[in-house]
Amino acid sequence: MRRFATWPSAAAHALAIMLFMTATAHFVPGGFTVMPTHDDLVAMVPPLVPLPSLVVHLTGVLEILGALGLIITRTRRAAGYCLVLLFVVLLPGNIYAATAEVPFAGEQASPLWQRIPEQVLYIGAALWATRGVSPLQSRGVRRRPLNPNDPVRSQAQAQEYR
Repeated sequence: MRRFATWPSAAAHALAIMLFMTATAHFVPGGFTVMPTHDDLVAMVPPLVPLPSLVVHLTGVLEILGALGLIITRTRRAAGYCLVLLFVVLLPGNIYAATAEVPFAGEQASPLWQRIPEQVLYIGAALWATRGVSPLQSRGVRRRPLNPNDPVRSQAQAQEYR
């Protein structure tokens, strides 16, 4: 349970779960009706972007890697910052899909006023997930120095701090 001991850590795991779930849509072939599919996401890619199918697959892989990075404490900070960049890069696709009224999973396009705050929420969650993860903590290095004159510390405890 130490993994969920802080709100930022819990947010990192929640965002990771969400990313794993949304990343699956990047690889689901058209024809499924219970969830968004690869074809739905390809339709959201602005016409200026070349190879939209490849871009959708690539962003799916990046979402999975970002989710894994959030779960691993050592990589959480880097993953959080990389996900912020990914969410910013994906924002034009969301703006295009809303303004061009691209349907999503057989439903009407969600409005722009909904999409932008949603992206901002994801960006905020990714940034918040990086809080409390210092470079020292992420490498497992203790901040408290060893006091060799402390008679209470056992040999095992002293070894742990070296």
